[in-house]
Amino acid sequence: MITVGLTGGIATGKSLVSQLLEDHGAFVINADLIAHELYNPGTIGFDNLISHFGDTILDLNGTIDRKKLASIVFTRKHEMDNLNTIMHPLIYDEIKKIMSDLSNEKRPVVVVEAAVLIEAGWQDLFDQIWVVSSDMETVISRLNTRNGFSREESLKRINSQIPSKDRNKYADIVIENNGNTEILSSRIKELWADKLSTTIRR
Repeated sequence: MITVGLTGGIATGKSLVSQLLEDHGAFVINADLIAHELYNPGTIGFDNLISHFGDTILDLNGTIDRKKLASIVFTRKHEMDNLNTIMHPLIYDEIKKIMSDLSNEKRPVVVVEAAVLIEAGWQDLFDQIWVVSSDMETVISRLNTRNGFSREESLKRINSQIPSKDRNKYADIVIENNGNTEILSSRIKELWADKLSTTIRR
C-alpha cells in the first residue's frame, strides 16, 4: 500500500486534487471530516473542547458551532494552539486506525487530505508528501467567492497557517493550482502514472 499525505494552505484546491486522485483509484481519507466527527456530542473531542472553551461555542441544539469556535481561534493565536493540542492527537489516532484497516484490505493507494499535516507533524504516516500550492491573490479570490470572506478575513485565515515556502520544504511533490482545472487534471494524471501506478506494479 502506497500512502500519500496531501496538504496545502486554505483554498489551494486540496479537495479537487483528492477527487482527481480518487478518480484514478485512490482511497481518500479526509482529516477535516474526521475532525467533524470528533466534534460530535458524546465524543472525547467534544468533551475536551467544551472543557476548555466552555459552552459559549455551542449552538441552540447543543452541538459545537464551528463559526463561533473559528471566531475565537482565528483571532487569538494561543487559542488556535490550544485547539490543535486538543484535536490533533485524536485525529492522528483515527487516521492511523483507518490506514491500518485499509492496509489489511490491501488497498493499493491511500491518500490522506489534511490541511494541518505539516503543522501537526504527521509526516511519519506517509510514503510521500504532496503539497498543493496557489498564489495568494488566487486564494483570496477563492475565499471571497466560496466563503464570502473579505480580504481582511481571508488574510487572517492565510496568516494563521504556516507560509507556503515552509510547507513546500517537506514536499516530495508540489502541485501548483492557480485556476486552470484542465492543467491540474493533466498534472495529476501524470503524477499518478509516474509516482503511484508504477510503484504499485513493482
